[in-house]
Amino acid sequence: MASVVTPLQKIHETAIIEKGAEIGKNVVIGPYAVIKHDVVLGDGCIVGPHVVIHPYTTIGKDCKFFPGASIGSVPQDLKFKGERSYTVIGDRGVFRECVTVSRACGEGNETRIGNDILMMAYTHIAHNCIVGNNVIMSNVATLAGHVVVEDRAVIGGLAAVHQFCRIGRNAMAGGMSRISQDIPPFMLVAGDPAFVAGLNSVGLARAGMPLEVRTQLKKAFRILYRSGLSLEEAVATMEQELDSSEPVEHLMRFLRNAERGIIHTRK
Repeated sequence: MASVVTPLQKIHETAIIEKGAEIGKNVVIGPYAVIKHDVVLGDGCIVGPHVVIHPYTTIGKDCKFFPGASIGSVPQDLKFKGERSYTVIGDRGVFRECVTVSRACGEGNETRIGNDILMMAYTHIAHNCIVGNNVIMSNVATLAGHVVVEDRAVIGGLAAVHQFCRIGRNAMAGGMSRISQDIPPFMLVAGDPAFVAGLNSVGLARAGMPLEVRTQLKKAFRILYRSGLSLEEAVATMEQELDSSEPVEHLMRFLRNAERGIIHTRK
């Protein structure tokens, strides 16, 4: 044990902190927690009992880790050969019981998680994922490798996301959804396989998006899913018919880069 306890730290006597870990101020570390070497733990973090924070993990300020969480473990990928890769987590994240986060595959690569995330119990973020700010993952939701989740997305309980998929900004995936293609920003999906049920209107209103922008996004939804146009034709039509705004431009940019294709409505 190589920790140095200062008056600004509260570290339980059974916790193990390896040499080379950097522990910030006003940190609480509970019984039997393990902080491995080459971990940076920011000010104000709370690490609960039996949490393990693995090497090459950097954590911002005021994060909370509940009992049994495993953060920054080696990836569950047969391609991994022990190379040095990283996990980077922002500020004010909440990681509930038995959450698992894997570090990246590939020398120098990162699994990256933003600020103000809420990961409920037993959720999993796999290697090389990029997760934005204010994301919520409900119980047992799972991201496979290389998934990108944009800001303010919500992923329901027991939902599973296929590798390399993207979840757009302010999108919501209902519980037990099976997601194998991209979810465009601002959309609501559900089902197995997942289908687009409509615009995430309630989520957009709660996020404070202006009514005039929401109106334009409703038009975008109708062009994309009700017009019978191909994806390329729908984007071209949006360019002609919609008032320009940052959310509309973001939606079109997302659609232009949908390499896996996008989730569709029910036929």
